[in-house]
Formats: sequence, C-alpha cells, structure tokens
Amino acid sequence: MVRRTLDDLLGRTKSQQKEPVAPAAVPAAPAPAPEEPADTGDSPKLTEAQAAETAQEEFYRPIKRQITVRIDADVLAWLKSQGKGYQSRMNAILREAMLNAKAATPGKPRGGGRS
Repeated sequence: MVRRTLDDLLGRTKSQQKEPVAPAAVPAAPAPAPEEPADTGDSPKLTEAQAAETAQEEFYRPIKRQITVRIDADVLAWLKSQGKGYQSRMNAILREAMLNAKAATPGKPRGGGRS
C-alpha cells in the first residue's frame, strides 16, 4: 500500500509545504429578497361544505405517533405473515374501523383530535 499526503496530491515541493494552503474563495450568496404576503383580499372564502371536502384530500397525510400497544400473538402473527408493512396494515385496519364507527354515529364531529 502506498501512502500519499495532501502535499503529494497537490504536487507541492518541500519549501511550499511549509506555507499554509489558502482556502478557495467562495462568493457569498446574495441575500434573499423579503417576501411580501400574498394579497388574498379578492379570493372567495370557503364555505363550510368546501372546507369539509378538503379535510381529507388525495394528499392528506395524518400525523403519526409512536406508541406501545399489546396485540394478541395470533393477531400479530397473522399481520406479519402477510409480508412487510404489517404496521401499516394494522393502521389501515384501525382507520377503517374508526371511519365506520364515525359513520354509524351521526352528529359527532369528524375532527382530527389527538389524545
């Protein structure tokens, strides 16, 4: 194995090695222009129906929380036997049950409340 120093790689002579290497000059980035808030004065306001429709659109991504939960061993084995992503499948099953329960009890608000 051959060892090389930085001086070897830079092709510096013994006399040049005693001089410090100056860092390359990097031009400073220009300061960003301050952003002005968007003028929304002429935008129509959303109705409650429109706001409700936008609650869970295609790109809706709920906040995930890490928890510890005890699951029956046979249920966990069944989830894992279906391959990778058993936690996502468990979440999908629980979400479907939650949405079905909410649909069965009208009058309850469908909020994203966290406990």
